[in-house]
Amino acid sequence: MTIAVIIPVLNEARWIDQTLAHTATLGFDEVIIVDGGSADETCAIVDSYVDGSSTAAPMRLLTASRGRARQLNTGAAGTQCEVLLFLHADTRLPANARQAISSALADTTCVGGRFDVRFDSPRWIARLVGHMMNLRSRWSGIATGDQALFVQRNIFEQVGRFAEIPLMEDVEFSRRLKRAGRLVPLPDQVVTAFRRWEQNGPLRTILLMWTLRFLYWIGISPYRLQHFYSIVR
Repeated sequence: MTIAVIIPVLNEARWIDQTLAHTATLGFDEVIIVDGGSADETCAIVDSYVDGSSTAAPMRLLTASRGRARQLNTGAAGTQCEVLLFLHADTRLPANARQAISSALADTTCVGGRFDVRFDSPRWIARLVGHMMNLRSRWSGIATGDQALFVQRNIFEQVGRFAEIPLMEDVEFSRRLKRAGRLVPLPDQVVTAFRRWEQNGPLRTILLMWTLRFLYWIGISPYRLQHFYSIVR
């Protein structure tokens, strides 16, 4: 099966170089970067990969209006690959990512899945947050963007793509995806930046995230919740 990696970016010059350099070595069929209006060197860095002939996977840069869900949908519309893998700009996939996805989707009851997550910080709180995220995801069946969600393209179209809401687009999509079939929680780990927790303080960020998820769960609109969400999107 063919697999495309879709990476939404917005002012990610600090991270996107190492992410693309790593992703290019993993044997995917296509890497699509979707910029939401960066004002830094993000697009110039991406262009250096798009124009380069040494990358193993073809890379393309698309543009969309700002908004992670909108950027993800634009990336999905820009490829014909059979599987879509949604990756954050500050996240590195495991070396066996392609093989793990192909093996999971060989089971016809599986419509998609996600990876376990590990943060790039050595702090004990980072290890604890990652562990709790993975446990919560296994218990609930809900995947978040940090965990590199992947889905069969036909299922992505069938369930209606990402809702273009200002946040919780990954949670909302996962809920719909669960109704279409089985999501596989792969034990292989992606490594993602701990920057959101470092910027605002780990405990404060954990409390914020739990509060936002609870409020969303009881029916508060994402458009109201976005006013409390100071994390870089």
